[in-house]
Amino acid sequence: MDKIPMTLQGAEKLRQELQQLKQQDRPAVIKAISEAREHGDLKENAEYHAAREQQSFIEGRIQDLESKLSNAQIIDPKSLSVGNRIVFGATVTIYDGANDEELTYQIVGEDEADIAQGKISVTSPIARALIGKEVDDMAEVQAPGGVRELEVVKVAYL
Repeated sequence: MDKIPMTLQGAEKLRQELQQLKQQDRPAVIKAISEAREHGDLKENAEYHAAREQQSFIEGRIQDLESKLSNAQIIDPKSLSVGNRIVFGATVTIYDGANDEELTYQIVGEDEADIAQGKISVTSPIARALIGKEVDDMAEVQAPGGVRELEVVKVAYL
């Protein structure tokens, strides 16, 4: 399996979710299943079926997180010394001339992406267009409304 790029913060967030699932959510759902079994007939027991469904979701998510973490290539953006070139983990300020606005994004792994927090996936069209660029370079991004030209204003590794 290929390595999954991930920042230190992203890996830590996944570890915390995994710990929550294993130490709190899993025992709670096991207890709920046990209590539902005590109510008798399992065929018509909605609580039992809901708890089993929740258990299935939790176990699937635990497997997913363990797989991602075991295949993670954890990258600390602060330790990168690539100058002003944009690579994974970079925090980039770009100028969009069409909308006359400056935007700041951090390029992160797929599981960390959250546009509301200014984090975009390394596989997104904007990130793919920016990778390898430097300050004052122009990047062309194919958007649904046509090609957008973005100027790289600033690159930081925070």
